[in-house]
Amino acid sequence: MLFMITRALLSGAIIAIASEASRRWPSVGGLIVSLPLISILTFLWLWLETRDVERIAQLSQSTFWFLLPSLPMFLILPALLRGGVGFWAAMGLAVGITALLYLGFFWLAPKVGIGL
Repeated sequence: MLFMITRALLSGAIIAIASEASRRWPSVGGLIVSLPLISILTFLWLWLETRDVERIAQLSQSTFWFLLPSLPMFLILPALLRGGVGFWAAMGLAVGITALLYLGFFWLAPKVGIGL
């Protein structure tokens, strides 16, 4: 239980730091958010719990493939916001489009030999 609490606190602290940095310096916040800190922490937590290198390798590879359909969101959201769409509508559209891209990826990946 202590291990789970430690993981939650550390992960939450990273989000809080990124949020605070973003208020003051959007570029620094963007850098922090773009770093694979949560992925690295997940690999570390999984290693400490299982010592299963194959599981970590699979997680790392899956993370790469699942990153691809999420990337357009980071271009769609600012384009919508700068185009005059309100925040909540822009966020909803960006997330909705991202969800559709994920669905498309789930359909396409096995057809091109990508194992998830």
